[in-house]
Amino acid sequence: MFTIGLTGDIATGKSTVSRRLEEHGALVIDSDALTRELMQPGTPTYRAVVASFGDGILCPDGTVNRSALGQIVFSEPGRLRELESLVHPAVAALREAKLRASDAEGAVIDAVKRVAAGQHEGVDELWVGTSTREVQRRRLLHDRGLSLEDAERLLAAQPPTAEKLELADVVIENNGALAQLRAEVDRQWRRLTT
Repeated sequence: MFTIGLTGDIATGKSTVSRRLEEHGALVIDSDALTRELMQPGTPTYRAVVASFGDGILCPDGTVNRSALGQIVFSEPGRLRELESLVHPAVAALREAKLRASDAEGAVIDAVKRVAAGQHEGVDELWVGTSTREVQRRRLLHDRGLSLEDAERLLAAQPPTAEKLELADVVIENNGALAQLRAEVDRQWRRLTT
């Protein structure tokens, strides 16, 4: 099985790229989905996060209010590192278990945090999605319904793109139509599988 690490800033089309690769038969491992799975009430990760951040991050039904937790960690970088130290080891273990259990030809691993942590070497190729800042802002405002203030805050919190581009084996530019993005993903998949 070959592995593709997929990274890029927010609103650059990583989810669209992942979905297209999944349509081609790739196993897609989404770190956010793994995190949500690990943060279900009663899990060890859930208990550790609630112990560190308090009951104020919980919804009335006992689930983690991701928005409340996000407000804490994105306004206090030290708290973000604390959350990552609680969640990332569990995510890594679950990701490796899913890779071992699959017989897919290829796997796509959401690699945003892996690149930041210098762990991108564990994949066969690193793909980096890019978009102009204007396109990212427009997607955050119109597609995700964020306020301009929230969009700018999220854009400012992104790690420098240049560092990711220096490490990239493949750069997927996503400033145009969806059909263009899909065609480029298809072309890269054919390159790996033929």
